[in-house]
Amino acid sequence: MPMTIIRNDITAMNVDAIVNAANPLLQKGGGVCGAIFSAAGPDELQDACNQIGGCETGHAVITDAFLLPSRYIIHSVGPVWQGGDAGEKELLHSCYVNSLKLAVQHRCASIAFPLISSGIYGFPKDKAMHTAVSAISEFLFEHEVTVYLVVYDTESFMLSKQLDADIRSYIDEHSINEVSPHELRRQQEVSLHEAAISFKPHVLPRKRKLEEFVNRKEETFSQMLFRIIAEKGLTEVQTYKRANIDRKLFSKIRSNTHYQPSRTTAAALAVALELTLDETCGLLERAGFALSRSHTFDLIIEYFITSGNYHIHEINEALFAFDQPLLGV
Repeated sequence: MPMTIIRNDITAMNVDAIVNAANPLLQKGGGVCGAIFSAAGPDELQDACNQIGGCETGHAVITDAFLLPSRYIIHSVGPVWQGGDAGEKELLHSCYVNSLKLAVQHRCASIAFPLISSGIYGFPKDKAMHTAVSAISEFLFEHEVTVYLVVYDTESFMLSKQLDADIRSYIDEHSINEVSPHELRRQQEVSLHEAAISFKPHVLPRKRKLEEFVNRKEETFSQMLFRIIAEKGLTEVQTYKRANIDRKLFSKIRSNTHYQPSRTTAAALAVALELTLDETCGLLERAGFALSRSHTFDLIIEYFITSGNYHIHEINEALFAFDQPLLGV
């Protein structure tokens, strides 16, 4: 099941469980914690927390959600940032894992997290986001849960300065001005042709030209996709989890030979299969799309593929930071 990053008020999330960035005494606090208490019914929620008594850093406990649209509130205590050498990253990682384990134990199919410890606890936002994404994505490879990482506003989220600078530099270097639809189609045709003649065969399991990879005219997107999955030696489960797409959606693609995916789904599957840029163009072409250097979304995808980084959740971090649609979800 997918993970997505969204801007929203976590108290309004209609999911099975939301996570409260709690304090060790499980008392109503400020920020996200205060908002959750107020929306749930502060007296009822405080009584439930008092019965539990407290929670250690890195651990999680669960209560009813009372007046919230969710069924449960999972309370997890994040670490206070002390410079990075006091085990903060490991403790924050445990917050997400232990919260997810509680959600699974209570048969929750969906859960929404805030960015734990990134407020008054002082955890740097880029490091907090990276730790959250790492912990959640690892868990999702073993479990079927829909996860939302909820940020309140743009200031609540940021990429590392180096990654942000690298992406902006790549976009500046490779972007072109917007062109007419006719010219864009011409450029796409030229791009696909150039990709075909410049392809280096050794990147595929067996030696062949790119024409063999993309120019089976009879193949639909679905047929091409499952041929590549077989050639890569991947299972279907590995593929849809790497692509950050729902199992039900993947089943639709498998059962319908003529299924036409969205642009984000097609790109997500290319990332999941770790295709080269040329191969990605071939798969997207089967879905009726092509990468354009006049679009920020396409340039970010191109940046990560050419960098050899196929971690879809890290790509989605960047897409979110640049206000672009996310892959897969």
